[in-house]
Amino acid sequence: MNNWFECKVRYEKTMENGMPKKVTEPYLVDALSFTEAEARIIQEITPFISGEFTVSDIKRAKYTELFSDPTGDRWYKCKIYFITLDEKSGAEKKTAASMLVQAKDLPQALENLLEGMKGTMADYQIAAVSETAIMDVYLYVPEENKPSETNPENEYQDESSAD
Repeated sequence: MNNWFECKVRYEKTMENGMPKKVTEPYLVDALSFTEAEARIIQEITPFISGEFTVSDIKRAKYTELFSDPTGDRWYKCKIYFITLDEKSGAEKKTAASMLVQAKDLPQALENLLEGMKGTMADYQIAAVSETAIMDVYLYVPEENKPSETNPENEYQDESSAD
């Protein structure tokens, strides 16, 4: 399960008319803690921003699922109600869940949500789909086993395999 943090980055952006303007843009980061979220957003954003920037806010974001679409450039928050039946009283119970969907526009977001929910066995109802201000989402990608930077001759060798 992902731990999502919404990080707001404040920096000076050059507008289309050439004038600089201070802007604050939200990004979503998958991290284990607030500290890691701050370190990851700094690492991810640094190549794209020239000049100084600050991480002005970090808060937890509760998204149960994320559906990405490389053709989309916007992120939409989708509120879903999972419907279950209470066996004792026979009443319907709705459990809310928030999901994030990437798409080019609102109809595409709804289509991507329905496509992502295809394999779901539970009954659900879509309550809302709304565009967010999130600029980008950075998933956690584990580092591959990097080759050792030390000299191979100096590496420790097991004595039992030296024969």
